[in-house]
Amino acid sequence: MSYKPKKKSVKKHKVPEWFHDAKFGIFIHWGLYSVPAFATRGIDIKENVRKHGFEGQFKDSCYGEWYLNSLRIDGSPTQKYHRETYGEDFSHDDFIPMFNEAIKNWKPEEMVELFKKVGARYVVLVTKHHDGFLLWPSEFPNPRKKGYMANRDIVGELTAAVRKVGLEMGFYYSGTLDWSFNPEPIKDVSSMTQNGVTDPEYVEYANNHWYELIDKYGPKILWNDIGYPSGTNLNDIFAYFYNKFPDGVINDRWLQIPKWVRWFLRQYIPRKILNWAAKRVFLKGKASMPVNYHCDYVTPEYGVFKGINKKKWEQTRGIGNSFGYNQFETEEDHLKFEELIHMFVDLVSKNGNLLLNVGPMADGTIPEIQERRLLELGKWLEVNGEAIFRTRPWIRAEGITTDGIEIRFTQKEGMLFVFLLDKPKNKQITIKSLKITENSKAEMLGYDEKLTLKQLEKDLSISIPANLEESPAYAIKIILDK
Repeated sequence: MSYKPKKKSVKKHKVPEWFHDAKFGIFIHWGLYSVPAFATRGIDIKENVRKHGFEGQFKDSCYGEWYLNSLRIDGSPTQKYHRETYGEDFSHDDFIPMFNEAIKNWKPEEMVELFKKVGARYVVLVTKHHDGFLLWPSEFPNPRKKGYMANRDIVGELTAAVRKVGLEMGFYYSGTLDWSFNPEPIKDVSSMTQNGVTDPEYVEYANNHWYELIDKYGPKILWNDIGYPSGTNLNDIFAYFYNKFPDGVINDRWLQIPKWVRWFLRQYIPRKILNWAAKRVFLKGKASMPVNYHCDYVTPEYGVFKGINKKKWEQTRGIGNSFGYNQFETEEDHLKFEELIHMFVDLVSKNGNLLLNVGPMADGTIPEIQERRLLELGKWLEVNGEAIFRTRPWIRAEGITTDGIEIRFTQKEGMLFVFLLDKPKNKQITIKSLKITENSKAEMLGYDEKLTLKQLEKDLSISIPANLEESPAYAIKIILDK
């Protein structure tokens, strides 16, 4: 169909099957912040927000990609590190030649080969983060900073490499935050609502970038972040994109804050209420707020849903605590393999995708800890991917065995997949409240042995293969008899 630049029209767009099927994407945060590669380590973002609020998170940030903002906050660990390492007179812009020199060694094909090997189905690249630095040679350069872009077409080269191996490509763009236009630091959620740039020059600049990215590189995903400046009819961008790429998808982070709301939120009491409410919402794992505009899917950051979410969603998170590379993070700052698998299985059972972030070093090298975790995930998917990819949620997401092993469910094409989130201690398990059709058959993925099924009134007993190898989760495929 042909879409018109109206909400009623773009809302008719349906999430394409490829995105439902995909389940696993790679997020890439890579830019000037990859040169200093510093953020406070040893801090879990949720614990930091719980103890110190967002004021603590912004000043003592564990996000390396927020380096410039943290640098502008007096007394921050980032400011102290920067002055001790680079000196008082070294500006953030002095990282530009260092970054451009480093990326000469980047090999996009090698990076993408890793993503393909570990089972990712799509890639989302940060084309411009909040510092405003561009990763492509735009025809619309920054009017405030000459030469404020990479000297290689990272967007174009990566897109070509991604498509060559059969993956889909998406672009992240920082819509309303651009610190090359606004030098004031963000210190809490209230100041973040004021930080977005709204002057006509910037609105035209951001709009031109989205249209340029769509026309020049043809993404399948538009992944905007932290809102979009008012003064733009978002439906113009959405309809333009859908008419070019009907099987494309658009995320949910396009909130436009009117000027009167920004004024209101500057006042003392509204500011306090907003900071309090934002903390509560974030700690409940709901980083995506309800929206009154069109989007194909929602993107809770480090968050999950308690049950199956009818709206398609995607959890975005880092393997470590930072999205951008933090050279000081250690093994303990990263997701453990078991945590990663349990999280992945859980969100897929609830209609989610996982957008797992990597933060390359300045030269494009994926840090060893992150690469190792990806390879572990890929090896697990080689055995269990049938129960993940192209599946849909079942009638419920969760279950449990009589001996306390947590269960997750997925389904596709007459098959029910049962994930065991722990290693069974006995030769059989009994899943509570699970009835299947008579004469159904079962097997555990990765094992040749046929399993015995026995219906015990409302529960289901399943035999378990002998000598199970260690794994964070096991997938049982039940072929339902029609």
